[in-house]
Amino acid sequence: MPAITVRHLCREYRVYKKREGLLASVRGLFKREFKTVRAVDDVSFEIDVGEMVAFLGPNGAGKTTTLKLLSGLIYPSSGEATVLGYVPWKRENAYRRRFSLVMGQKNQLWWDLPAQESFQLHKEIYRVEPAQFERRLDELTGLLEVKHLVSQPVRELSLGERMRMELIAALLHSPEVLLLDEPTIGLDVVSQRKVQEFLKYYQAERKITVILTSHYMKDVEALCQRAVIINEGKIRHDGPIADIVQRFSGHKIIDLQLGDGTIPQNLERFGTVLDKKPPRLKLEVEKQRIPEVLAKLLAEYSVDDVSVQDRPLEDVIAEMFTRDRDTSAHGRTAE
Repeated sequence: MPAITVRHLCREYRVYKKREGLLASVRGLFKREFKTVRAVDDVSFEIDVGEMVAFLGPNGAGKTTTLKLLSGLIYPSSGEATVLGYVPWKRENAYRRRFSLVMGQKNQLWWDLPAQESFQLHKEIYRVEPAQFERRLDELTGLLEVKHLVSQPVRELSLGERMRMELIAALLHSPEVLLLDEPTIGLDVVSQRKVQEFLKYYQAERKITVILTSHYMKDVEALCQRAVIINEGKIRHDGPIADIVQRFSGHKIIDLQLGDGTIPQNLERFGTVLDKKPPRLKLEVEKQRIPEVLAKLLAEYSVDDVSVQDRPLEDVIAEMFTRDRDTSAHGRTAE
């Protein structure tokens, strides 16, 4: 039985359409106009026990709304979902003790108190046995290297330190499902790496089920094998991350090191010039033209080294979202 099952899940909002101008505002007091926005539109997927899955999409795509549905914070307009056999929006206490939700832009720790005070509160809320609580706290603070900071007020911690404390609070009751919404947002490179390393180790050790949303593709590539991509409320891809570039990108990158150190002219006949810093040159070329372009480059120029690479994952996904938005805008214009 999968840990998470979602079937035809939808969530609609009625949004007030406010008109510009004083007269329109006055009219709006007596006759309001609304439009219906589908934040989640007929979404279906399954996640197995112990799987860590990236849930990707642009801002406003419906990622956070989906996580809120799975955590029971909001009700769906239609559709079904179960997490560990529970219907999330029934909000049963037994279910609440088996999952955690961490939102990178929301705090669950008391701002003016030391983190250890919030941890004690979590211990009481989740009814964690004192001995187990002490073991868990010692393990988590050790893994995240913050033992010396638990007695310091949260407001005095750096953003990276606060996020590590948030993760500790979320994991103290040993949840079986962890929902992570932008856990590394705003963190510096060092803090991002620490969080990545911890999540990778912890998930492998505990075999918990994790859904991760992130705009940092390094998080995704470091932690997940599978990605569910959502855009405008609909799923665009559900499968291995390695398949995303193959499926959605029509180009590859040729990286050259030229023997004589000079950059030739008229390179546009081969493809798009991405970078030229003598003696190195990068070209973006259509996949089907790779053999032809390589043959011409090797025949016409002195080449010391050459490699063919996939485009970066973030570029491919950004292009997909842009294409979807343009297609959607064109459809609305046509109507």
